[in-house]
Amino acid sequence: MRFRFGEPGDVTEPSHERLAVGDERVVDFLARFARRLLSPAVARQHPELGSLGYFLRPAELARAVARMRHDDALVFPRGNVFHVPPANVDTIFVYSWALSALAGNHNVVRISERSAAAADVVLEALHATEADPVIGRTQRMVTYGRDDAVTAALSAWCDLRVIWGGDTAVDTIRAHPLRPSARDLTFPDRTSWAVLSVPGWRVADRAARRAAVLGFANDAYWFDQAACSSPRTVFLVGPRPDGVADEFLTLLGEAVAEKGWSVDAAMAVEKRVHAYGLAATGAATGLRHAGNAVTGLTLSGVSAAPRRWIGAGAFPFAAVESLTDLVPAMTRQDQTVSHFGFTPDELRAFAVALGGRGVDRIVPFGSALTFSAIWDGYDLPREFTRLTTVKT
Repeated sequence: MRFRFGEPGDVTEPSHERLAVGDERVVDFLARFARRLLSPAVARQHPELGSLGYFLRPAELARAVARMRHDDALVFPRGNVFHVPPANVDTIFVYSWALSALAGNHNVVRISERSAAAADVVLEALHATEADPVIGRTQRMVTYGRDDAVTAALSAWCDLRVIWGGDTAVDTIRAHPLRPSARDLTFPDRTSWAVLSVPGWRVADRAARRAAVLGFANDAYWFDQAACSSPRTVFLVGPRPDGVADEFLTLLGEAVAEKGWSVDAAMAVEKRVHAYGLAATGAATGLRHAGNAVTGLTLSGVSAAPRRWIGAGAFPFAAVESLTDLVPAMTRQDQTVSHFGFTPDELRAFAVALGGRGVDRIVPFGSALTFSAIWDGYDLPREFTRLTTVKT
């Protein structure tokens, strides 16, 4: 086991340090850390870290603390929090940990051995950020292999266990019991979609279309389309969608080329295998390969939309008359619907029609990966706190 941030010692050994909700020492540390992430050198190399730095600006931290306040109760830290983030989105652990630290909790975050370069940059920035000594004594980032004994000890230690990853990962971690008063906060497999209004697309000028597609490309390619909120199937909503998918894919190819993004040969082969598999079963009725980076598929209908990841840069298209036609197909597995060309009333009517059966976020193209304090239907600042009522 390797400690990558915080002081050495037994991570499950109780600390007598006490932090408060919105503790100024934590706020100061996170603000300093954010400034490092927002430096031009870091933001240019890892744009997702620029988004993270923006999330941790002092004004955003103040808003998060304000969300933790309660009119009818005293608010305190939940206690000890054990975070198990995924490897495929190597910055998500910072959002989870930062909000929990802001709530005054003692935290242990397990960093995957498979995390990519952005995670290393984050950890370097954490080490380099000036901090009150209490930060090192209460906040730990650790890396260890498949060690059930360590996971079991951390599970027994915590008051809240935060598990990010696929269903299998959630089930595996949940096999380790918690104390009776503790609970899990889980983020399992999710699927996300994109909806494009055909009338809205047609009335938009070329600059607006290009901007929309560039935002969509950011949502799809930053994490190889594997993030829980990355769009997969694109639903064309409205009458006479002919030609819209072709123009969209052409603009997408241009945006990907401008950004210099690529899909490696092995992933491109895997993507083609999945695409031809959909065609062989009749789920896809047409394929369009524009090099390794962009693959378009025409689906036979909404029910044919694949829920599994089929490769980076694979975009199935299906046509429907209205947003409400999608409601029966949505499930609790569905997380984000990113959109272009709809009116606010149309989007609100869609959300009301869903009635909580699925979809936790409806956001514009370009915002699918933007983290917020409300995520997967949870109000995270409040999830990391506990309430005490006083009646006189």
